[in-house]
Amino acid sequence: MIQLDTAISLAGLYSGNVAQRYGIRTAMAKQAVSGKLYLSATGLDGDECAEPKFHGGTERALHQYPLEHYAFWQQQFPDRDWPAPGVGENISTQGMTEENVRLGDRYQWGEAVIEISQPRSPCFKLSRRWELPEFSEVMQQTGRCGWLYRVITPGYVSSDEPLVLIKQGEDRFTVKRVLDWYFNDPMNLDKLRMLLECEALSVSWRNTVEIRLNTGELENWHFRLNGAG
Repeated sequence: MIQLDTAISLAGLYSGNVAQRYGIRTAMAKQAVSGKLYLSATGLDGDECAEPKFHGGTERALHQYPLEHYAFWQQQFPDRDWPAPGVGENISTQGMTEENVRLGDRYQWGEAVIEISQPRSPCFKLSRRWELPEFSEVMQQTGRCGWLYRVITPGYVSSDEPLVLIKQGEDRFTVKRVLDWYFNDPMNLDKLRMLLECEALSVSWRNTVEIRLNTGELENWHFRLNGAG
């Protein structure tokens, strides 16, 4: 686990605008940015979101993705080149993975304070971007999804400033464990109840967990993973 006061340098900081790319409307084609940027409650100044219903907002203000995962994707799909920010991430790092960060971990980043709120839910746009129909499902199954942040304290940030852990979440709620419970054992009632004990879990994931518990049914993942049709 990453310990208090650990400083992790950024490998990259990325921002993007909504455009028609890869046959879809997306802001996934992000570019590296330098210098100081203002981080508000809803994200980096100038960074856009194509689908506000499913992405962005106060509990999904930033997406971080481990740079280490691109070696795995290169091994799985060697006919592609896999540079960051290949999955539309804002923050790229080495040394932080789903296994060693927890929901509720808080980081000082420049003037801002950010907190891990949920894993990322892969969607079909990732598959379209890479022209790999199975990509989003493989990402979900393997738990190589990265994670999202809420902004506790807005402020100016930059790629030159590290993420410094200032508050730890509960060890039982690593991002990887939450991913596995939510996606790979989704109707295990005991695990669903434990997810509701995670105070840092985003409202959207918490609502879905409550619906599963109340109805005994799993929501349909087809559109999210595969798109229309």
